[in-house]
Amino acid sequence: MNETIQNKLAILPENPGCYLMKDRQGTIIYVGKAKVLKNRVRSYFTGSHDGKTQRLVSEIVDFEYIVTSSDLEALILELNLIKLHDPKYNIMLKDDKSYPYIKITNEKYPRILTTRKVKKDKAKYFGPYPNAFAANETRKLLDRIYPLRKCANLPDRVCLYYHLGQCLAPCVKEVEPKIYDDMIDEISKFLSGGYEEVKKDLEAKMLDAAEKLEFERAKEFRDQITHIETIMQKQKIVSGDLSNRDVFGYSVEKGWMCVQVFFVRQGKLIERDVSIFPIYRDPEEEFLTFVGRFYDIAEHIKPKEIFIPDTIDETILEKLLDIKVIIPKRGSKKELVKLAMKNAEIAIHEKFQLIERQEERTIGACEELGDAMYIGTPLRIEAFDNSHMHGTDAVSAMVVFIDGKPAKKEYRKYKLREAAKHDDYGAMQEVIRRRYSRVLKENLPLPDLIIIDGGKGQMEVAREVIEDELGLYIPIAGLAKDDKHNTSQLLYGDPPEPIPLKRTSDGFYLLQRIQDEVHRFAITFLRQQHGTNAIHSVLDEIEGVGPKRKKQLLKHFGSIKKIREATIEDLMEANIPSNTATAIYNHFQKDPSTTE
Repeated sequence: MNETIQNKLAILPENPGCYLMKDRQGTIIYVGKAKVLKNRVRSYFTGSHDGKTQRLVSEIVDFEYIVTSSDLEALILELNLIKLHDPKYNIMLKDDKSYPYIKITNEKYPRILTTRKVKKDKAKYFGPYPNAFAANETRKLLDRIYPLRKCANLPDRVCLYYHLGQCLAPCVKEVEPKIYDDMIDEISKFLSGGYEEVKKDLEAKMLDAAEKLEFERAKEFRDQITHIETIMQKQKIVSGDLSNRDVFGYSVEKGWMCVQVFFVRQGKLIERDVSIFPIYRDPEEEFLTFVGRFYDIAEHIKPKEIFIPDTIDETILEKLLDIKVIIPKRGSKKELVKLAMKNAEIAIHEKFQLIERQEERTIGACEELGDAMYIGTPLRIEAFDNSHMHGTDAVSAMVVFIDGKPAKKEYRKYKLREAAKHDDYGAMQEVIRRRYSRVLKENLPLPDLIIIDGGKGQMEVAREVIEDELGLYIPIAGLAKDDKHNTSQLLYGDPPEPIPLKRTSDGFYLLQRIQDEVHRFAITFLRQQHGTNAIHSVLDEIEGVGPKRKKQLLKHFGSIKKIREATIEDLMEANIPSNTATAIYNHFQKDPSTTE
């Protein structure tokens, strides 16, 4: 524990509030809330912790705190700070956890759509549905029953839907607003569980059509009734009433939490959401944070009410979410919460060994690497490789691994500007200088370890730039390959010496992944550059051939070789003007051997 932390711990207040943990880069890596800041923050730096909490604490070099007037205010502030800073140790809720909804648009002539995005656009949303198929089938059914507008933009003539009786054609006819209002009310009632009334109405219309000997019309009503029964009665009833509610349950094991959410719509359990994540505080506090973020980041619509276990304070959630929060005391509702809790317990038990193994292969591998090199755990590793095509199209690439996993959004490609052909040392100097000059200029995070795909020479030129030119002190290692081009050893130190790592260890496996990934990334970029330059060297020399026409030619002929063999008439068939076609033909006739 450093002196800054010791001094701040001594003056922490006994108030509720939020705390923000920072690493050596000044990056906020964890945000938490506490009823008593003094007790909560001190607990991180005293006593014993499990491995993942020790890992968090080992990265903390400073912290800030914000005092609030209540525990609820602290919870709201915590959710906003997590959204703002996205700390890596906080609960990660994926943005792609979205479910399909049925939407009635807020337009003069409304439409029925399926969507996964819930927006504040005054439209009506119903769901979520178990999958896109269920939502789409329900929408199609409603489109057949109710003649709402189908077109995104109103056409200037009636379409097929009008002739099929599935649209009132507001594009060319004036439709009274009350007609649409009545249909929207019926559709809303249908989607809110009142489909039995709609079914009875259709049955009456079917019998009436049959009595009038309108058998085709009667068959149409019968088919609609069948569709309602098929689509709306697939799920099992789990509640006697038709309220929409979400049911939460959770389980904790070895510092990890699993939260299960059951979506109950119109009395039916239609879908569930499962989240498993590490926790660093009391489970009840982590649960409150999860629920708050669940209805924010994951974009789930708040139901009429939610059920939670009896270990949670329902009053604070009720104030936070502004909906009814219930702790069921008996009967089927309590059993539903128990079912969610049981599912959470089973899920975390089954998944825990896989999670533990994943930690070993990622962060555990970083720790193993740091121990072998006698440096701090390299949680952020940046690796470089150079590549060229017989001395031309020289490029370099950088990949980033964070916590032992590739961070592909942070990969970078470099076209070399200064280094001479075949000068691998000069290329490494250039790319290292460009990368870390920019890191310093833009105050980007520095790596814990730099890996060079090369030997002692490349390591030395990288060290000269990092230490002598830029004044940085970052561990630099090299990766050597054997005669079969496989990773053979890690070089480190001054002078560089092989670091003993078992080939079967997770640390060595991580090095292999890094070396393979940076080589793949560099080679892919090289091929892209070489292909672009090869096309440029031939077609762009011809007057009248620009990027669009070049694309047009390649799409029509498929290759430079076929363009070279084409006659003027062939070229004109590709919609090339006669003067340009003549210029292309003459260009290749001057040098018939040109294929690139």
